[in-house]
Amino acid sequence: MERLIHQLDLYEYITQFSSFFSREQSLYIEGDQELHFKYIKELDTIEFNAPPKVSDFFEIHGHLKRHGVLNFEQIFEIVKIVRYFRYFKKRELEGLVGQWMEKFIIPQNFLEIEKYFTSDGKFEENLDETLFTLSQRIKEHKSNISGSLKRMMSSSKLAGYLVDTQIHFINNEECLLVRGGFNHVLKGAVVGRSTGGFFYVAPDSILKAKEKIRFIEQEREAIFYTYTKEFSTKLYELQSFIKFIDKEFTKFDNYQARVLFAKSKNLQLIKSKKDSKIILKDFIHPALHKAKPINVDFSKNILMITGVNAGGKTMLLKSILASAFMAKYIIPMKLNETKSHIGNFKAVQAIIDDPQNVKNDISTFAGRMQQFSRIFELKSALIGVDEIELGTDSDEAAALFKVILDDLIKRGQKVVVTTHHKRLAALMADRDDVELMAAIYDEEQRKPTYEFMQGIIGKSYAFETASRYGIANNIVNAAKTVYGDNSEKLSLLIERGSELERELKKKHQLVDDKLDEIHKKEIGLKEQKEKIFRELQEEKAALKRSYEVAISEAKNAARAGDTKEIHRAMNKANKKLPKQEVKEPKRSEEFKVGDRVKYHSQNGKIVSIRGKSNATIEIDGMRVRVKTSHLKHTQIIKQKPTTNFKVNIEKKSALKCDLHGLRSDEACEVLDKFLSDALINGWDEVIVYHGIGTGKLSYAVKEFLKTHPKVKKFEDAPQHMGGFGAKIVTL
Repeated sequence: MERLIHQLDLYEYITQFSSFFSREQSLYIEGDQELHFKYIKELDTIEFNAPPKVSDFFEIHGHLKRHGVLNFEQIFEIVKIVRYFRYFKKRELEGLVGQWMEKFIIPQNFLEIEKYFTSDGKFEENLDETLFTLSQRIKEHKSNISGSLKRMMSSSKLAGYLVDTQIHFINNEECLLVRGGFNHVLKGAVVGRSTGGFFYVAPDSILKAKEKIRFIEQEREAIFYTYTKEFSTKLYELQSFIKFIDKEFTKFDNYQARVLFAKSKNLQLIKSKKDSKIILKDFIHPALHKAKPINVDFSKNILMITGVNAGGKTMLLKSILASAFMAKYIIPMKLNETKSHIGNFKAVQAIIDDPQNVKNDISTFAGRMQQFSRIFELKSALIGVDEIELGTDSDEAAALFKVILDDLIKRGQKVVVTTHHKRLAALMADRDDVELMAAIYDEEQRKPTYEFMQGIIGKSYAFETASRYGIANNIVNAAKTVYGDNSEKLSLLIERGSELERELKKKHQLVDDKLDEIHKKEIGLKEQKEKIFRELQEEKAALKRSYEVAISEAKNAARAGDTKEIHRAMNKANKKLPKQEVKEPKRSEEFKVGDRVKYHSQNGKIVSIRGKSNATIEIDGMRVRVKTSHLKHTQIIKQKPTTNFKVNIEKKSALKCDLHGLRSDEACEVLDKFLSDALINGWDEVIVYHGIGTGKLSYAVKEFLKTHPKVKKFEDAPQHMGGFGAKIVTL
């Protein structure tokens, strides 16, 4: 695998990715890859802190299995993992990760061990009285040493012998640098000599204090060892728990490294699918900076890449193999994940380097044949071969490699090939399972574009490349002459095919842009439709609520016994209803005497017209005065174009007519209209409210009713319906 990583220029990228692991891990995650990917995608939606760096548990498991004693560092490695899982569990997450964290139940025995460690792994000496006392004694001795050294340096007796006023640390001892003859004023041991011939002396008082500290340290170590034995005994009983968290942390470490690496570099997480198809959209190889994205459809069995030298053919081959490798191991990469599709392969093999080796006494072509012989043993593999014709005669190689590629296809292999052999490309081009792809050359700029076009065989542009890299023009021109006219004509045909393909590509791009625009408009219209539908549903719900309230009020009114209470309740219910805005369709119809018209549900004929707004119509021998705005022609007539105008709509007649506040002539006109509507709607009894007042309106109503041809009789209303202030009219 490491050799393949180097061949595909992924070493630096994989090294960066590996640094995100909490401890050294294999790239492959053992187990169900589909389930692993679900955990990774869900973890990608969560913001979390990276786990601490943790060592491998191999030695820990070995010591515990043999009843050995762990040191504090090893015990703290276990504590770190438990604390990290506790941090995750306390977040009470939902979904797969939340269910996973619920499995971590920390035994009480472990909590008794954990409390003795600080967040940075130091032992909590404050929990042990003896250790605390010993620590205080050590601090006291160290303070005495510091004070003693300061007093010596400020001593007037020693001042003449001191070379400097610094404390020197020689052979793990605090020393003073003094001149010869110091033994008269300073008792101590010489631990070294300076380059100037002076003496490094450790005072006796300091040596004695340090000896006491060493004795105390030995006592502390004995107590620490007692604790490690006690903790190791408890951990021996918790081996199944330790194995469980070790295994689960290995899984989690694989997940979090991929998620945090992807987030740090704005990469996408993609897993290989259960087929062999490869479609890359906007893929960028990790080794390239400011690179053009790669777009390739490798759905067939063989992809043959031809075209200009130094045009990116080898990098395209490496990109295809690298994408398959990274998808296999769920390593984040830069591409359009929604439009890309990467199949799954049992093996990824690259035949890229020149195998010639003096030590092995092998030629380029012989080495290539050895490499090919090994790939015949593989199954369901993705093979990449760079410069397939390398090292031998082109015509013989074309025939040989055609047969080799045919056999590899039969064995279920998928092969990417780069070549300059037009003969080999032509031999393979007639197969339906072979895809051709060419690197494009910019004729005007005289350099490669590092873009590729599918479906054509590309020209190598060897002469142009030679000129670009410094070969003299006279040499290049002479080479063109040797190359010959026929070969040049073949190249021109290839170039023409490439030019036509580029034009087609531009047209396709225009069509794609138009389709994208139409798709965006379609999405916009769909969203607008959904918005209008939601608003309509909200309006319907609001209306439903209003009508439910009004119906409830009406029911309450029906239960009331008092007439006035009924009226008040009905009015209250009516107010609960939403106000209706009645919109009459604007019409520009004109009427004349003799027109057949429709008034509400009745058909009639116009007998007279007064102005433009009023007309008298005859219905079944009865004449009725109506508004022309309420009339419709019963036959289709051509409408004349006129300016729009607003029509005020009058309400239909009800079972009652209220004439309060009107003058006599106005009341008679309203009453006439009311009775006409009542007759048309088939009502045989109505009530008219005129009030008592001065009696003038009551008298006018009585006289009008007496003379009306359709009124059979009328009488005062009952007391509970208005009494003398109302009339019950029978039609």
